Formats: sequence, C-alpha cells, structure tokens
Amino acid sequence: MRPSNPLPAASPASRKPFIIPLFIPHAGCPHRCVFCDQHSTTGAEAPLPPLSQIHAAIAQFLGYRRDAGRYTEISFYGGNFLGLDPETLVRLLEAVSPYVDQGKVDGIRFSTRPDTIDERRLALISGFPVTTVELGVQSMNDTVLSTSRRGHSAQEVIAAVAQLKQTPYAIGLQVMIGLPGDTPVLAIATGEQIAALGPDLARIYPALVIEGSPLARWYRQGRYVPWDMETAIDVAGRLYTLFTGQGINVIRMGLQPTAELNAERAVLAGPFHPAFGELVHSALWFQCLCNAMDASNIRSGRLVLGVHPRCLSRARGHRNGNIRKLQSKYFLSAIRVVGVSGLDPRVILVNGSAQRML
Repeated sequence: MRPSNPLPAASPASRKPFIIPLFIPHAGCPHRCVFCDQHSTTGAEAPLPPLSQIHAAIAQFLGYRRDAGRYTEISFYGGNFLGLDPETLVRLLEAVSPYVDQGKVDGIRFSTRPDTIDERRLALISGFPVTTVELGVQSMNDTVLSTSRRGHSAQEVIAAVAQLKQTPYAIGLQVMIGLPGDTPVLAIATGEQIAALGPDLARIYPALVIEGSPLARWYRQGRYVPWDMETAIDVAGRLYTLFTGQGINVIRMGLQPTAELNAERAVLAGPFHPAFGELVHSALWFQCLCNAMDASNIRSGRLVLGVHPRCLSRARGHRNGNIRKLQSKYFLSAIRVVGVSGLDPRVILVNGSAQRML
C-alpha cells in the first residue's frame, strides 16, 4: 500500500492538459448499458492491461508531448475505475504514481460511475496523486437512465458531486445526448441540472448505435431511432453554450475517433463524425456570423469578416462550410475571413464595422 501523501492541487479547469490515456475496457462495470460495446469503443482485447503495457503506453505518449512543461495527466478510461476491486485499483494507482513523484506528469485522472463515489473508495485513493475525477452521468432524467440500463439515478449523481466537492479533485461530468427516451428538451434540462451542480469540466457525447451493443439490436428491431446529425449538433451546441457561459470547461464533444470506430460497420447508425466537435463549433460560429450580418444589414456584394486569429478556422467552418452558407444566404459575390491581431475574441468585424458576439 502506498504511504499517504498530501493530495495535489486539482488541475485548473481552464488549462487543457496533455492526456495519456490508459483503457480498462468495461472493467469494474456492474451493468451493461444499452449503448455500450467496449471493444468497439476502445479496441482493447484484455479486461485489464498488464503493467508492462501501461508503462510502455506512458513512455510512448510522453514521447509525443512537445512541451515538456505542459500540464499532463495519466488517465484511466473505458471502465468504471472505482468499481474495480480494491487490490486491482491500488495496483494500477501504484503503477502510475511514480511518474507524478518523479515530475514526469502532474496527476492522475479517471472516469467512474456516480454510484461508486463513497467514503470507503475515496479514502482508498486519498494517498495517491489523483487530480481529476470524471463521472459518467449521461442523463439527469431517471426514465432515460432506466431505459438505458444505467443502474443509477439522477439523485446519485447529485450525491456523488456533493461528496467530490469535499475533495480537492477537479470534477468532470459526462453527458450523452440522444439516448432511448431522450429528447432535445430533456437533454437541455439535463444540461441545466448539470450546470447547477457546478462541475469544473464537461464532455458531451451523442449516443451512437455500436455493433454488438443492445442498442444495435433495438435499432434493427425498430425500437430505437438515433438522432440525426443536425439535431445532435444543435443540442450539443446549446449545451456547450450553457456550460461555458457558467464557467464550465467543455473538454470534448463527440467520441474520440479510433481505428475501431472508423472500421466498416462498427457504428451502425447515429450522428458519428470524426470531427463532431468541430461541426458544433462551426454551427455556433455560423449563427454568430449571421447575427453580425443581420445587425450590419448586409444582403449582397463583397464581404470581409475580421475575427481574432485563433478563431479563423471555426469562423470559416468545417471545410469552409460557413463561407459557402453565408454566400448562399446573403447573396454575396465574395467573402474573405481574416485574422485581426488584438481583436477581442467576442467581436466580429463586418466590413470593418464591429459587432459583438452574443
């Protein structure tokens, strides 16, 4: 057993960490949610990686890190970390903690279920340099949770967050939109309840029909119809705006595209796109650009849009999609989107006229 150490400070929510992912597919999970097929989402074969594989993965990812001073976390994903048996949990934490002690990484992050947050388990990890705890919330609607076979309630999420608030850990909450029984109205209500809990971080995933999951069977039987891409992008964008407006850092939208997910027929249906987050940002920017255009009363001719340099890609949209849509909507003969150094990121210049983004 590792000696008790003072807990490190939680990673600042505004700092984007360099993540070293370690997958423990389905390990520690007492339930099989209808959307879950861990082999397709992680591609891992073994229930738990051997220690040699863990050390090799850490070394590999540290080699990818260009900035040695960048805030870095070793992250356990794909399973229910606190649902592991205590011996296994301690063994994994003992395997990676020396990297923190040696200053190679800054902390440890893991994902777990809300119903595994209790005093006994929190005491078990208290001597290790854990910095961030993410909870797979998915929904705050009990009907949606029950239909999706999550095995926990919204009240358990509230209780788990309250307990974590008593620790120095950064708290992340994961939301999945479009589950069986979910609607845009219910998803936004979930977002409002999550925002009220005050987490540091959030992830937004659209529900996908993965081959081998119970949801795949329901899909084939006509019992489940996934959301279309337009609906998923719209709802994800509204949640993103809600969360960031309350100081909650949205660290990811959409599943990480892996070779397994990209394989033929791995995703049977649903709003899967390898750049889902970029599509959401593009849609949000298109609305802001339209608002700026309408305020400037421009309906034709040539247009020069000025944005902060780091906003260029999102303003132009995925594969310049926003430029094409603006040309069509406003009957424009030409559009240029240029970066303007020193411009407030919340301001758009429309032919030189400043319009504040709402």
